[in-house]
Amino acid sequence: MKLFTRTALAVLVAAATASAAWADAREVRIASHVSEFSPLHAQSKLFAEEIENRLPGQFVFKLYPSGQLGKEKDLMANVQAGAIEMINVASGVMKLDKKLGVFDLPWLFYNREHIRRAMAAGLEDAVRSRIEEVGNVKVIGVYENGFRHVLNTQRPIVEPFDLEGLKIRISGGKFRQGVFQQMGAQPQSVSWGETFTALQSGVVDGAEAAIYGFYEQKQYEVAKYLSLTSHVYTPSFLLASTRFMDSLTDEQRAVFIEVGRAITDHAYKISEELEQKYIGEMNVQTEVNAVDLEKFQAATAKSYDAYIESQGDDYLKFVRETAKK
Repeated sequence: MKLFTRTALAVLVAAATASAAWADAREVRIASHVSEFSPLHAQSKLFAEEIENRLPGQFVFKLYPSGQLGKEKDLMANVQAGAIEMINVASGVMKLDKKLGVFDLPWLFYNREHIRRAMAAGLEDAVRSRIEEVGNVKVIGVYENGFRHVLNTQRPIVEPFDLEGLKIRISGGKFRQGVFQQMGAQPQSVSWGETFTALQSGVVDGAEAAIYGFYEQKQYEVAKYLSLTSHVYTPSFLLASTRFMDSLTDEQRAVFIEVGRAITDHAYKISEELEQKYIGEMNVQTEVNAVDLEKFQAATAKSYDAYIESQGDDYLKFVRETAKK
């Protein structure tokens, strides 16, 4: 009977201790504008899991994908203001400063290996410093949103002239639209949520996006050709508000920064695996083809001139010096 009493008491004490630890755990929200299909969501989960491993019971992470806490512009404003602890976003970060627009340049990288080399050579640190300097945020991690490709209903895109006359739904500003116009495409303004219907009805012939975007919207069901153009590469940025980071203990702050960097290789691997998984499933209904990368690079080389003239080529040096085909 005494053994039962002691065992029961031990269980009660353990339960009370766990409840107290949970009650003391600090809630951390990580919000994103993109869905659970995105690599950003997987990156946020990975970060949260690693923090729990390093600092067990100190934080409770709650993930809010799909714009649940606002669109990308709103998320940026809220993390800068300290109204939200963390966000994981992509192109919205580049609007902080024109120099960060380097990632809008077409056909900047050959492949993921080239990206990793350029980032490791100093591009990532330069970008981190710039974001923190102009954005009033802490960059916890720089990972991957992915390459953008072209899906269309008419034909495979292999060389620049294959875009001639195609009505393409294009996101981004006038610069990206201009790049496609140079190759004969006709940029179209259609909301992302209406793109499936626009493809189905012929309002547009195609769209450009990251693979997970095509996949989650099931656009491959109405568009036969997926061309892996890789015309733009966009990083993802795991950001924390300075207010939140300043509120952490020295140990917690150090661990957040260490984990953010430590998971980089794993984050890239997850992103690539997700893309290959989605392409594999889409390939059942869609023809997938590679493109002649060098011909596209040659066709758009002059589009770099304005950026270099206004922002310099120091970021581009990292890219050029690490370019191995």
